[in-house]
Amino acid sequence: MQNSLEILKSGGVGVIPTDTIYGLSGQSLSKKTVEIIYKIKGKDPKKPLIILIESIKNLSLFDIKVSDKTKKILSRLWPGKISIILPCPSKKFQYLHRGTKTLAFRLPAKARLRKLLKTTGPLLSTSANPTGKPFAKNTAEAKRYFGDKVDFYSGQKNLTSLPSTLISIKDDGIIILRQGSVKIK
Repeated sequence: MQNSLEILKSGGVGVIPTDTIYGLSGQSLSKKTVEIIYKIKGKDPKKPLIILIESIKNLSLFDIKVSDKTKKILSRLWPGKISIILPCPSKKFQYLHRGTKTLAFRLPAKARLRKLLKTTGPLLSTSANPTGKPFAKNTAEAKRYFGDKVDFYSGQKNLTSLPSTLISIKDDGIIILRQGSVKIK
């Protein structure tokens, strides 16, 4: 039987604990996997999802170019429970940005999760719940939601954190779009 790491690397989808809540996650660089996640979640196909990365350097995989000022902001906020929307004008990533020409990234604070991301590459992740339902606090709740539609479930603990704080960086300034786990003034 494949372990969760091998499943993720081969394009499978799993429910994993992130640094905030359980995430329905899979390869962000696989169009097929991304579409599977949207289908399982019942997500509006026009809304992009968050991509977990293990290093700021991973932004280059998505043709993301950031100014020196933005790099300083990223270095100040990451790693942490903050998802940051950055411009991604590349048509190559239409399947991710869904026409918005932006992508949201998070560099998690948990070393264990960053180690996983170093091995799997960037993972698309969204809260482990069907659209409109409460977040799954544990794998038992996630299994009730998704059953065998997901290739594996990982994690034992209840996660009761808020989702990540979501911000955008425009003209090298921060715009708060959703207050979450981290309070930003």
